Amino acid sequence: MTVKQTLLGLSLLLPALLAQAHDYQAGQLQIDHPWSREMPPVAPTAAAYFVVRNQGGEADRLLGASTPVAGKAELHEHLHADGVMKMQQVQDVTIPAGGEVRFEPMGYHVMLFELKQQARDGERFALTLNFEKAGEVEVEVAVQKDAPQGHEQGGANDLGAHQH
Repeated sequence: MTVKQTLLGLSLLLPALLAQAHDYQAGQLQIDHPWSREMPPVAPTAAAYFVVRNQGGEADRLLGASTPVAGKAELHEHLHADGVMKMQQVQDVTIPAGGEVRFEPMGYHVMLFELKQQARDGERFALTLNFEKAGEVEVEVAVQKDAPQGHEQGGANDLGAHQH
């Protein structure tokens, strides 16, 4: 195999590897693998998930999010109340110093409303996260048919029971 063939092979393989895991750094914050589950074309909402790690000595807060693919993006969490699972909006999410917060099915997530259209498996869309200290951080959300490893808690229908 020539060097040219090897480089060509690596250039074809690299995008596939990058599509699987991607992370973003903003000051002391690291945002790991933003993703969204592919939803049926008629679904009225979608959700974005990721992990925020705070490598600094001070807590930061996620204050909100926005994306060009939705009319509205809100921070939400799952709650178990009186034997019923429901989701509700939260005003902010604290990322503790030296800690992490997981945005995943059945936990915190960014809820996307008024979608222009549902994204398909393999597509990506921009999501801007607004932190109190780190400021605005733009990430690319990878749309996937299935949850990545370590994020499987929610079922394929985890948005179907969205209540307020």
